[in-house]
Amino acid sequence: MRVPLLTVENLTKHYPLGTGFLKKTGPVVRAVEDVSFSVAAGETLCIVGESGCGKSTVARLLMRIVEPTGGRVLIEGTDIAGLKTPTLRACRRRVQMVFQDPYSSLNPRLTAGQIITEPVENFARLSRKQRHGLAADLLQKVGMRPEMMHRFPSELSGGQRQRLGIARALSLEPALIIADEAVSALDVSVQAQILNLLLDLQRQMGIAFVFIAHDLSVVQHIGHRVAVMYLGRIVELASCETLFANPVHPYTEALIAAAPVPDPTRIRSEVPVEGEVPSPINPPLGCAFHPRCPLAVERCRIEVPPLVSMADGRVVACHVRAPATVVLTEPAANCCSTIHAAPPQALF
Repeated sequence: MRVPLLTVENLTKHYPLGTGFLKKTGPVVRAVEDVSFSVAAGETLCIVGESGCGKSTVARLLMRIVEPTGGRVLIEGTDIAGLKTPTLRACRRRVQMVFQDPYSSLNPRLTAGQIITEPVENFARLSRKQRHGLAADLLQKVGMRPEMMHRFPSELSGGQRQRLGIARALSLEPALIIADEAVSALDVSVQAQILNLLLDLQRQMGIAFVFIAHDLSVVQHIGHRVAVMYLGRIVELASCETLFANPVHPYTEALIAAAPVPDPTRIRSEVPVEGEVPSPINPPLGCAFHPRCPLAVERCRIEVPPLVSMADGRVVACHVRAPATVVLTEPAANCCSTIHAAPPQALF
């Protein structure tokens, strides 16, 4: 059996709020709780959910920018959570990240060319000619003119800065790029350009993406599969077409119903979900969504629903919509589905 490019098993991250040097007492923020999924080579897995649901924390855990409280992150079968610095450095070449804010994620003291070549020079010495050639080649790949390598980030537009961030991520020839809200700060037209660029790079280079977003229209265009998170947990994971055509979890239904539709004649008949998102410091017992769920039953209030594999290949955590007849005991191994026969299409 082919090993997935990325496998996440029972990933958990708690932030202690206790006082004192050791911070062993007091409450904890349960940012990520028992998350499992996998990503195949050349696939795009989108992670969606409300603000504060743990999407960005998952991204930082995958990069090991923060240390996990529990669980495993395997890159091509190697658990990076337990690696020491020399071995971890080698694994970092396989996974790179594009950050949400193109303004603060670039060093303002370096030129565009220096920003692109800096990651490579952490691993190998480059001559001036090699640096110039690498920067020019990657700038052309992301749709920028080679002479822009001499400009500073302050001399670039928002879209150009995000392209520069993508070029920097590509400099180490990664197999996986984690894009954390990579287009949320950009204008709609620039968003389309960046998304089309990512799709082109995926087709040309076979790069896999973990794409974190809150804009469902963007997810629908770029994703192969979608993982829906609520209060630190995955509540539904399915192929993009399946999820948008027939959402099963009540929270997924609510997210899709709340998405704006560019049709002034459409009358919205769906009733929005009421109430506030519970605190991750003191999450409710049972299903975290039950205080806001119109379908909640007594079992939802006392028992955390397990991820259940359904007939159409999706996994859902819901006592009402997905009774636990077949419990998904190995989520990461079973959640890596075949990529769509028809890849996502460009936006414009």
